[in-house]
Amino acid sequence: MHWTMYFAFSVGILFLAIVFAVRLARASNQKGRILTSVNVLVAGVFLSAVVMFLPIYGEIFSAEKCGAFKQVLLSIHNAIRLFIVDGEFSIVADHLIGVDGWIAPAYSVYAAILFVIAPFLTFGFVLSFFRNMSAYRRYFLGFFRDAYVFSALNDKSYALAKSLKKNHPKCMIIFTNVFETNDEISCEITERTRGIGAICFKKDIQNINFKVHSRKASLTFFSIGEDEIENVHYALKLIDAYRERPNSNLYGFANQTESDLLLTSSDKGVIKVRCVNNIRSLVNRILYEEGGRIFESASNIEQSENRRISAVIIGLGKYGTMMMKSLPWFCQMDGYEVVIHAFDHDENAEDRFSVQCPELMDSCFNGTRIDGEAWYDIKIHSGVNIDSTAFLREVGRIPQPTYVFVALGNDEQNIKSAVYIRSLFERMNWHPMVQTVVYSTAEKEALRDADNFKGQKYDIEFIGDLDTFYSEEVIINSELETEALKRHLRWGNEEEFWKYEYNYRSSVASAIHKKMKLFCKMPGIEKEPGERTDEELWALRRLEHRRWNAYMRSEGYCYGMKRDYLAKTHPCLVPFGALSQTEQEKDDD
Repeated sequence: MHWTMYFAFSVGILFLAIVFAVRLARASNQKGRILTSVNVLVAGVFLSAVVMFLPIYGEIFSAEKCGAFKQVLLSIHNAIRLFIVDGEFSIVADHLIGVDGWIAPAYSVYAAILFVIAPFLTFGFVLSFFRNMSAYRRYFLGFFRDAYVFSALNDKSYALAKSLKKNHPKCMIIFTNVFETNDEISCEITERTRGIGAICFKKDIQNINFKVHSRKASLTFFSIGEDEIENVHYALKLIDAYRERPNSNLYGFANQTESDLLLTSSDKGVIKVRCVNNIRSLVNRILYEEGGRIFESASNIEQSENRRISAVIIGLGKYGTMMMKSLPWFCQMDGYEVVIHAFDHDENAEDRFSVQCPELMDSCFNGTRIDGEAWYDIKIHSGVNIDSTAFLREVGRIPQPTYVFVALGNDEQNIKSAVYIRSLFERMNWHPMVQTVVYSTAEKEALRDADNFKGQKYDIEFIGDLDTFYSEEVIINSELETEALKRHLRWGNEEEFWKYEYNYRSSVASAIHKKMKLFCKMPGIEKEPGERTDEELWALRRLEHRRWNAYMRSEGYCYGMKRDYLAKTHPCLVPFGALSQTEQEKDDD
């Protein structure tokens, strides 16, 4: 009877371990956990083996003193022997000879299964151990080399790491929180890390001591996981741990306002911290590098010397909303007018946007011409899908579109919608500049010169692919950031430029617009302020104030009697003529 009881108990333990291990394996994220599916399975097999040996050693030591104690210890001993391929099956077979009924063959088969499973689990554990030892060995051998450390291994971090390795062949690339799984995507990206000689640790970035690295070598951290809250958590932990280490840099990838506040308010010491908003960065990069073509594609207005930029935004998600906020200030230019139509399937799209930028959408400014004020005309079409008759009807009423930005959430939707837009507008005899967001570099290259069966080019620009955007040139050594810093240094210091997002964003917008003024050949813009004629000087001051007004409203600021950055109010949000002469003269560009 006792054989049956021990058999049932052992099988029950193994069954529960397998069920628990499967549930853990199906969990979305095992990174950083001590209790993983493999650990649970090893523990389950070990306990099952111990219970399996108990009746055997119970018979052997039943008549001895401390027999129960010896029974347990030797059962544990033999369970350990299973894992190092030293177990003897004969001890099980010999003691089952006198056991009657079905339990003898069942017990024998079950024991044989455990004898086979245990060594396989041992092999996996040993392999994992040596992989970790190898990672530490390679890291310590690179003591004097510059190191780039990533908090996660994903498509974005790999693209950036590949760019860094290409530009700095002798550097160390380190990925943390790397857990190999059986799914195809994980295996593929893990395999690619070997191609760039990366070191992979299972531990998360905060639990590895990088302080042992040479202080003369640079140590750059990237908190770049998919979870923004986790990114901020790691960033704050790294700031706390390395604030006194020279040659240390941290790039925290986060888009939410809360993330900016957390990184801005922390005591950073000597570590240089940069909060990367990838949504804003992509839109800024588009405008800085391709923005001149938006002005080039503007159409003539009948009975007017001005030209019209007629923009259409498809989708007011993160990218669409950021572009919507940027175009009003970006398009402020003498000789140009801007009309923006945005379409989104959400029936509350206009309300959501108006809450973020109340004064930008206020009818006192939106579509209203005031001397010395920013002029733009924004219309949001809420609850309108691109594949609906309502969209066709509304599009037909838009002044000839000259620029289209498509951002609907994923590559497939964006490509499909951009192709549809191109076909629709060609039917109307319009050929606007069309851009859409595509993450996949392979798809971007394949579609670069796409045409139909008649050889007609779709002429769609695919932007935002990972290899281009997540590169050293964009994230670390950005030409735009360099120009923005130069502009900030005219009135502030470098520390404040990197520390406060307000300073950083404002200077970046200013640098973008300065480039566009040069592109559009605004009179006197190529000269220093002291070299301009009075006409050039005051015209550029008025233009810069118009741009600044539109920019501040796009950031959610409103007019207020006092300057309050928490309340987002500013007394200078008035027409240029209403400013004091002192304030007017500050608008020199």
